Amino acid sequence: MLIIELTYQMPLSEIEKQISAHRTWLDQYYEKGLLIASGPKNPRDGGIMIALTDKETATQLITEDPFYKQGLASYKITEFEPVKHCKELAQKISEQQKT
Repeated sequence: MLIIELTYQMPLSEIEKQISAHRTWLDQYYEKGLLIASGPKNPRDGGIMIALTDKETATQLITEDPFYKQGLASYKITEFEPVKHCKELAQKISEQQKT
């Protein structure tokens, strides 16, 4: 499991111009089961995504993000082992570990 932290590199006014395209990009990875949560940080200087994939795949999908393509955000990927989790995640984590 990964935590992907975005840090905005441009003013929020520039981020807002790409927010719809960014959310459309997110939707495709929710549909594929690779993302389980995402949203802006507070204060709003970036965002967080929680992904059920490997680091190599996450690195590739980041290159498709409109924020990345426009140079609007930098990304930090942190991999961790979900030793404890809610029961709703058990099947998703098990499926991800098989791949």
